[in-house]
Order: sequence, then structure tokens, then C-alpha cells
Amino acid sequence: MIEAGSSRIGRWLRERRLRIALWTAVVEGLIVALEHDVTRWTVLIIAVIVLAFYFLAGRNIRWDVGRQLSWIAASSQVLALLVVILAFIVGLVAIVLVGLFAVVALVYLISDYRRT
Repeated sequence: MIEAGSSRIGRWLRERRLRIALWTAVVEGLIVALEHDVTRWTVLIIAVIVLAFYFLAGRNIRWDVGRQLSWIAASSQVLALLVVILAFIVGLVAIVLVGLFAVVALVYLISDYRRT
């Protein structure tokens, strides 16, 4: 069934919007991971701007293609932001583990030193 007010391109985008958003997030995540000029803060700022646009105007655009494109942009930015948050958590866990290993090694060295 064809929705009222939809266009051929809009319907095509609607059918594929999740895939497009996922691949956009993947590409953006690779760019952030491989390019040193693009930081996590850049992703955060872009995500805030795109999400603000989507919630303030994108959902209410009468043009079907524009509405689908704004959904794709907002979704891809949410996914990219989740990748950045996950990378931060993993990085934080790695730092905590290094600290724990250092404490264990220090305790081992001190206990070994007292035995000799």
C-alpha cells in the first residue's frame, strides 16, 4: 500500500533507511578511528546539531524525501555517538586494568623484596 504524500524516492529511502544509517555510522566510525584530525568531540557536536535539527524540524518536514533523509542522518549520528561512548568506556576499562596490573606488580615486587 502506498502512503499518502510519499514519493518513489521517499519510499525507496524508507525501505533502506536503517541500512543506510548503519553504513553511514560505520564509515563515520572508521573515519574517527583512522583520522587524527576528527575527534570524539567532533562526533558529539555533529550529533547534537543533527539530532536537534531532527527533533525540531526534520520530523515535520512535508517533503517525504527530506523527512527520510533527516531520519537517516539522526539515526546514523546516534549510532556513531554510541560507538564513541563505547570507545570511551573500553578505553577507560583499559586504563583501569593497566592500573590494576601495576598495583599487582608493585605488591608482588614489594613482597618478593621483603623475602630476600
